[in-house]
Amino acid sequence: MECIFCKIIKGEIPCFKLYEDDKVLAFLDINPDSDGHTLLIPKNHFKDLDDIDNETLLSINNVSRKIKKMLEEKLNCDGVTLIQNNGDVQEIKHYHMHIKPFYNNKKSIELIKYKEYIKDPKDVYEILKEN
Repeated sequence: MECIFCKIIKGEIPCFKLYEDDKVLAFLDINPDSDGHTLLIPKNHFKDLDDIDNETLLSINNVSRKIKKMLEEKLNCDGVTLIQNNGDVQEIKHYHMHIKPFYNNKKSIELIKYKEYIKDPKDVYEILKEN
């Protein structure tokens, strides 16, 4: 059985795609912890950090720099947190990295408690895709 991320990669499930190349796909999390919360996934299925190869890890890290810059420029975030879970805390067993923007002026710590402060990912996507 394929995981949800494999289905997103194949186009069977839609996403708000921010970046794609032959190794990596970046898209907005549909249940974000902050405006611009992005997921980076390898296009090949790797379970976790122990499973993924170094070349793919390097590609993901290089893309994380591009996404970080985009979030800073277009959403005016004050910083980002990079998170990568393994084991029982890894909900979807397909390697992925979270990029979670931080906003001083939006009480970022409270955003996790008060989801109503977070914009709909579709609205954030429109901001990020503007030229």
